[in-house]
Amino acid sequence: MTPATTRRLLTCGAIGGPFFIVAFLVEGATRDGYDPVRHPVSSLALGDFGWTQTANFLVTGTLMLAFAFGLRPALLPGRGARWAPLLVGMYAIGLIGAGVFVTDPVNGYPPGTPDKGAQTTVGLLHDLFSAPVFLALPIACFVLARRFTGTRQVGWAVYSLVTPVLFLATFFMAGLGFSGQEGLIEVGGLYQRLSIVIGWTYLSLLAVHLLRAGAAQGTVSLPGDRRSAA
Repeated sequence: MTPATTRRLLTCGAIGGPFFIVAFLVEGATRDGYDPVRHPVSSLALGDFGWTQTANFLVTGTLMLAFAFGLRPALLPGRGARWAPLLVGMYAIGLIGAGVFVTDPVNGYPPGTPDKGAQTTVGLLHDLFSAPVFLALPIACFVLARRFTGTRQVGWAVYSLVTPVLFLATFFMAGLGFSGQEGLIEVGGLYQRLSIVIGWTYLSLLAVHLLRAGAAQGTVSLPGDRRSAA
């Protein structure tokens, strides 16, 4: 893979997060009957304009899949050069699957639907594909934390440890809200958005970090890391 190709693939990772976040914020603010604090992001794929969120999943999933391919050369040589790209690739495939299979109505959206209806096969497939989005990312963070610890990049090591903790905590709270937990049902969407922003921000900043570290100069290694790939 040429340095120019690697740089383009890493750039996909840098723009994927902002694209996804801006898209669902705009959709959530303009959709009739939709409450961003209460409803999941996936629910934006329902209704007359649901195709916009479907496109959001598919476009950003494709961008992150490209980023996963760029991670391998960007992390070589060193720890995490095998597992981090694989986990980000799982994250990307989860996004694409979440776009292909539309979620079931939940928490009263679209208007007129019950807070908790029967689960359909398509909705189940959406949930199954969404699982890697919320599981692969924190594992990738821990893998990269080990790498950054080895290269003595303390700031990134700490960031890579704090991110999955906050990500999983807010994701757990969102899950309670979407399952109808009293006191949380009204804020499930807010917790999910916090989780999504935390995760996407990490990936985008990681891509920018790798680009600045000289990913397009042929070596694409992080500074100080000269060990063979794990």
